[in-house]
Amino acid sequence: MQRRSPGNNYCHPGYYHITITISNRRAQSLGRIVGDLQYPDGHPDAPKVELTAIGKMVEYELRHSISRHYPVVEVQDYVIMPEHIHFILHVKNSIISKNGRETHLGQIIAGFKKGCNRRYWEIIGLTPNTPPSPSGSAPASILGSVVGSMPTSVSGSVFPAVSSQGSASSSASASIPSSVVGSMPTSVSGPVFPAVSPQGFASGSAPTLVSGSMFPAVFPQGPKAPSSASSGRPALFSSGYVDIIPLKEGQLDTQRAYIHSNPRNRLLRITNRAALFPQRNTIDTLVTPSALKGYLTKEHALRDDDTDTWNTLHSKLTIANSHVLCDSYGSLDLLTHRLLPVVCHRLDRPLFAQQKAACLDAAQQGAVLVSPRIAAGEQEIIDEAIALGFPVALIIDNGFPAIYHPSESRLALCASAHMLLITPWTYHYRHNNQEITVAECKTMNCIAQAICRTKDSWWK
Repeated sequence: MQRRSPGNNYCHPGYYHITITISNRRAQSLGRIVGDLQYPDGHPDAPKVELTAIGKMVEYELRHSISRHYPVVEVQDYVIMPEHIHFILHVKNSIISKNGRETHLGQIIAGFKKGCNRRYWEIIGLTPNTPPSPSGSAPASILGSVVGSMPTSVSGSVFPAVSSQGSASSSASASIPSSVVGSMPTSVSGPVFPAVSPQGFASGSAPTLVSGSMFPAVFPQGPKAPSSASSGRPALFSSGYVDIIPLKEGQLDTQRAYIHSNPRNRLLRITNRAALFPQRNTIDTLVTPSALKGYLTKEHALRDDDTDTWNTLHSKLTIANSHVLCDSYGSLDLLTHRLLPVVCHRLDRPLFAQQKAACLDAAQQGAVLVSPRIAAGEQEIIDEAIALGFPVALIIDNGFPAIYHPSESRLALCASAHMLLITPWTYHYRHNNQEITVAECKTMNCIAQAICRTKDSWWK
């Protein structure tokens, strides 16, 4: 998956939230989630990722190689998950390569991946003459021996300290927090990592100790690390990467918090697997496409002769057995309660106080409010219901991708059975500045009423 902003120059300064996945996500070869949800962050038993040898290698490359090759680029907050990594890149000035040309952000990511590939092959014992496995990944016997057996101690520190903001500090003697790294090795008979080359992120030279520490020497010259395509060996990471550019105030802080909460949220989903994963075709609205089309025509969201709008809308819906079906995320037990739609119309604006009072009173009596939460009035009613601890069901404006992560607040509400997310749409990528159409809004209003089996004027 690759998400690029067409209006952004990726050679210029800025902040980027980068996500890279490993090529074999099922192997989860970077680490495993450990800990207990009852403990707060900072506690030794709080949720965290216990890194494997491969995961620790990736962390070392992430924290040292990028900034060494590109001093204007700083790796800040990061987390290494079992099958992917997130990190914030701060590009302080225009990215210039060693030959004096402007360099694209993609070149930095490609160089990082190449360096990781070289070290990955050394860890799993592959040579240039080793034939690749039919699946294109490392043999399971090799990965099992690397991932399953972890060294337990070293004499001294392996990684430099990490600041309270999550970025690497200049000290090479302080240990990295356990909440980021997990279990650290405490005893080895030689250096952990091979030598590093400024030219190719990892050289083929023999490992060398630096002042008695566990870090390899940095050599001024060295062969460029080959790509997996040129060597015939499996790549550690999948092709491409996802970048998210924080554009609005507060987005960068939100992304930092998301990165740090990844281990806890993953453990939360694992322990609530039935509710905290997308459930497909779980809700039959009993609405036929023809009935929906009639509703949209009546609501002036669709003209009879506007076949293009209807065909586009119809292609995004999940339809089976002539009914519009919905996917869900959260506890379906909420649908066993009395369900009431919350839809605010412009003509009812003078009566908003009455509508809000009726909705909150019904919620206090045990009803679950169901709403697309699009109009300002709908947002106000639903947000106050949530603040008061009442359960709600939201009709959301996009489908669930295979790997779906709601916001941290919504995840917590779904985990506690205080929120159910519902969508009639198949997933389609949409840029942040792409607005929802009137026809889509009216469709979600119709779905809310169909699920509740109640008209949205019930409160009058």
